[in-house]
Amino acid sequence: MKLWVEWTYKTPRNKVVVLNTELMPAEEALLLTDDFEKTGRVKELFFYDEQHTKWTKKEITKLLKEVDTEPHDIVAYFDGGFELANHKAGLGAVIYYTQNKKQFRVRVNEAFDELETNNEAEYAAFWFLLQKLEEIGVHHLPVTFRGDSHVVLKQLSGEWPCLEEKLNRWLDRIEEKLGKLDIRPIYDPILRKENIEADKLATKALQGVFVSSNFEING
Repeated sequence: MKLWVEWTYKTPRNKVVVLNTELMPAEEALLLTDDFEKTGRVKELFFYDEQHTKWTKKEITKLLKEVDTEPHDIVAYFDGGFELANHKAGLGAVIYYTQNKKQFRVRVNEAFDELETNNEAEYAAFWFLLQKLEEIGVHHLPVTFRGDSHVVLKQLSGEWPCLEEKLNRWLDRIEEKLGKLDIRPIYDPILRKENIEADKLATKALQGVFVSSNFEING
């Protein structure tokens, strides 16, 4: 989890100045505020996450203790492959997360039938990814979503309009699931060459080769 700090500083002449830090890991932000407080010039301290949610120091300290035992610092990749001849899709998902100060990677794929376009396969892959996040217990946290389908990510972010009825149905289902899990999405479109893991999983699913793993990452 990353935060930035708003420090309301009171000078010896009682002039009030509001200072803001850069975004940084939550643990570093807490250590920094400890130093701020040692100056004796703190009028107010607040923390803000990447969605600009406002927290007190007490709230953040409590949240971090709760979060440490659950999956957090999540980066999730998705990819959908599509074969027009048989309207079959291969869905690939890769999830990196931290839990109990250890890092893990999930790799999973699935085949899906009766889709009509590649964009629909990409939406199905994103939905599949959300189901996997729910299974490992992700909730009430920001998640960075990465994929080479700029259509899906920019439509979900609202940057591009979604005019196709079938894609709108997928979009509605996804937004409902995000709301249910209280996941605060960060959409990060990437190049295809940066999405190789999810792409390979989608291709394997089309070939009838299925993968499901969750391993601790050493080192």
